[in-house]
Amino acid sequence: MSVIESALAQVKLLHPYTPGKPVEELERDLGISGSIKLASNENPLGCSDLAKQAIKAASKNIELYPDANAYYLKQKLADKLGLGAGQITIGNGSNDVLDLVARIFLDQHAEAIYSEFAFLVYPLVVQSCGAKARVANALPTDRNQPYGHDLTAMLAMVNDKTRLIFIANPNNPTGTWLQATELKDFIDAVPGQIAIIVDEAYFEYVDQDGYPDTLKWLAEYPNLIVTRTFSKIYGLAGLRVGYAVSCTEISDLLNRVRQPFNANTLALAAATASLEDDDFVVASRNNNQLGLVQLAKYFDARGVEYIPSVANFLTVRFGKRCDDIYQGLLQQGVILRPLANYNMPEFLRITIGTPQQQAVLMDRLDKLL
Repeated sequence: MSVIESALAQVKLLHPYTPGKPVEELERDLGISGSIKLASNENPLGCSDLAKQAIKAASKNIELYPDANAYYLKQKLADKLGLGAGQITIGNGSNDVLDLVARIFLDQHAEAIYSEFAFLVYPLVVQSCGAKARVANALPTDRNQPYGHDLTAMLAMVNDKTRLIFIANPNNPTGTWLQATELKDFIDAVPGQIAIIVDEAYFEYVDQDGYPDTLKWLAEYPNLIVTRTFSKIYGLAGLRVGYAVSCTEISDLLNRVRQPFNANTLALAAATASLEDDDFVVASRNNNQLGLVQLAKYFDARGVEYIPSVANFLTVRFGKRCDDIYQGLLQQGVILRPLANYNMPEFLRITIGTPQQQAVLMDRLDKLL
């Protein structure tokens, strides 16, 4: 038997996560410049100037290991969120804490539940633990949140082997969302020994009546874990820093499996400083709201179907021409995100850009449509 043959079966069956195409790769392949990337839900406004200043200051001590306990970031988050620092677990992006949660609750005897068109990291971490995935059908296209989470279907899958449930609110890649009442009713109905992750990577972008702040429910539900990130509205995707908030007992378990120094010095400094810049968050949210409206009007005028979104992206159905449009835009220096790996081969996901970026997108799309 070779060393490869001795690897765990569930690992050999994994399909690695496929990120959006980098600008540098596209320009290198095509010999072009001035491309725009609207593929990975990054903040088109960049990051806060306070974060940039903090990175510069922190780089003076880059030869030293980072603060393994992320003391200052945890304190700043605790003050801002009105929670205890002991409830916060820092990760190398929120993907890291999703993996940590899976590792403390799942093994080959366990099951996990998630929705049909949910974030691809969920099946990856479930399978890597050897657990069984139970995938609930998404809501049909004639419902208010098409392709979104069907909580009734998810609840019907709960059994005595269920250990973990993943819910993204809003969901990636559909942009759909759950109201406070329906989500709370669902959590009420789930047995208390089952951990529930509510992934709120796009939380700061949402401006909808009835959208829940689930951090306020933590005292009531000790099985609830909320994950958020600095990669989206705070514009720190390149530094990789996210966090989980839970009861202190779960936080303690997460810190037992967390790798030491999993958040680097520059990331910790930038994230801590970003929390001071509310004006940047407001500007980013306003740009996003305008961009969503702009794209919706554009596609409405052309009779092109899309999934209504409250996140910083819009998922659009181009049908059988989807790959042609994707490739055609690449040739013109515009990168979108194909969704074939989400079993949505007729859709492209478009990150909301600046007004200038969206003008370029719409002009080049018109030539293809």
